[in-house]
Amino acid sequence: MRRFRTTGVAASALLLAVAVAACGSSSSGSSSGGGGGPSGLTAPTADLPVPTSIGTGEGQLNLIAWEGYTQPLWVKPFEQKTGCQVRAKYAGSSSEMVSLLADGGGGQYDMVSASGDADLRLIYAGDVRPINPDLVPQIKNFHSFLQAPAFNTIDGKHYGTSLQFGPNVLLYNTDDFSTAPTSWSTIYDKKYSGKISVPDNPIQIADAALYLSKTQPDLGITDPYELTQPQFDASVNLLKQQQPLVKKYWGLASQEVSLFKTGSATIGAAWPYQTSLLLDAKAPVADTIPKEGATGWADSWLMATKAPHTNCAYMWMDYITSPKAQALQATWYGETPANKLACPIMDKLVKGSCSVLHANAPQAYYDTIKFWKTPLAQCGNGQNNCVPYSKWTTAWTTITG
Repeated sequence: MRRFRTTGVAASALLLAVAVAACGSSSSGSSSGGGGGPSGLTAPTADLPVPTSIGTGEGQLNLIAWEGYTQPLWVKPFEQKTGCQVRAKYAGSSSEMVSLLADGGGGQYDMVSASGDADLRLIYAGDVRPINPDLVPQIKNFHSFLQAPAFNTIDGKHYGTSLQFGPNVLLYNTDDFSTAPTSWSTIYDKKYSGKISVPDNPIQIADAALYLSKTQPDLGITDPYELTQPQFDASVNLLKQQQPLVKKYWGLASQEVSLFKTGSATIGAAWPYQTSLLLDAKAPVADTIPKEGATGWADSWLMATKAPHTNCAYMWMDYITSPKAQALQATWYGETPANKLACPIMDKLVKGSCSVLHANAPQAYYDTIKFWKTPLAQCGNGQNNCVPYSKWTTAWTTITG
């Protein structure tokens, strides 16, 4: 239930893609400080030693990755440079990644390209280990909010390195909306019954919570991933009211693309990736970030606790964070690179792609995005009264039927 792709982003799609409007709240969801973990929680691997240098490569690197994250375009140069042969196991959801990396990867897997809704599950389960950021020097060239984000950095210890990111946007048919919708209220409006598409993902509860944080301030929601039971219940109830209006809960981006191509859906929650594919197909669509802001995903490469090829893993982190590798993946996949130095290379690869993918956007744009993180019972305010992710998955089943 995540981005899925079988071909690269066509240049024409990038040139046509509509820039996402940076509207709404200026409260940051990026959590750039990498501060302490929730009260009462300790990462089991926190005290494991980290290397001070990268040794000789072991000749192999076993990755758990999103489909499309290990393309020959950037993997082959890495293999030729290091001698580390990449073997990838593709996962279709964050939960599948967590399952595959159980028992610290079991001595089989080295790394995982996890999203923020999986990182803390992996860290607090002891399935990933700390890394030495000094061995990944490009981190200093990342956007500030991705240098030590709270979803992969706990108590000052890095458990991974950021990779690519993007917002969850409001996609709409321009034939049906002469001006861009300004609020997420459209996907809860009976007026659009049977024309709404929504991701089939429990983390979607956070989108409802973000909307309610602006429209029902009395609920006191300050973080859409840290919800008390009343706040959680209100978010779930909103989604239950939405359920009869939804044309489809999509699990693959291609499903939503098909809905908009045929006119079966005219409004929906999406990624910029769907927008670029639809524009490339000459479909009348655009996307926006409404006034309430948006959630978003940010991926990291995390190292398995029992990784058998740690030197190749460090070589991979050093390579995949380089400006050129970041630019290649960003323009192929249609997402924003963590490394700010990728921008000029992106524009050489695909003219205008740096701006289209918001790689050079002002901080105010990034501040509108509340990036995914694992919901925990331990709230960020030190209390222990938030609803954990296991209950999010159960509730999502009741919502979608």
